[in-house]
Amino acid sequence: MNTRSGIGFDVHPLVTGRRLVLGGVHIPFEKGLKGHSDGDALTHAIIDALLGGAGMGDIGTHFPSSDKSLKDIDSQKLLVNTMRLLDMHGWRATYVDATIIAERPVLRPHCDSIKAALAVSLGIDPRNVNIKAKTTDGLGFTGRGEGIAAMAIATLQLP
Repeated sequence: MNTRSGIGFDVHPLVTGRRLVLGGVHIPFEKGLKGHSDGDALTHAIIDALLGGAGMGDIGTHFPSSDKSLKDIDSQKLLVNTMRLLDMHGWRATYVDATIIAERPVLRPHCDSIKAALAVSLGIDPRNVNIKAKTTDGLGFTGRGEGIAAMAIATLQLP
């Protein structure tokens, strides 16, 4: 059995006039993340971790922002399509650990909902998904409330 891990990272600016979506969950807040899709930085980081672990490039390789059909798409659809791609190449995700970096809104109360939503899209047991939320104590662009970042690591197996 071959086991690999991949790392993903993403960041999007916060803007008015958009819904805030993280891990497929709508978070009540006065701003949302700007992006070609729904701007879900957490899901994008997870997709990059999964693709990286399988040696299949990154999110932009498979879902480029130049593709007009992906404009405002729900990133959970991209995640489900990523899981199909992995499956076609024999890979299956066994564990995902991710961290959301944001000063506001307070995300800890939403982590369980995010974990549950991601587990469904990943097709794995929720016990194999871990979501954390951290602040930067006011430092940097996240600390100033200009954007939200996310990083993830995914473990994959090739039977």
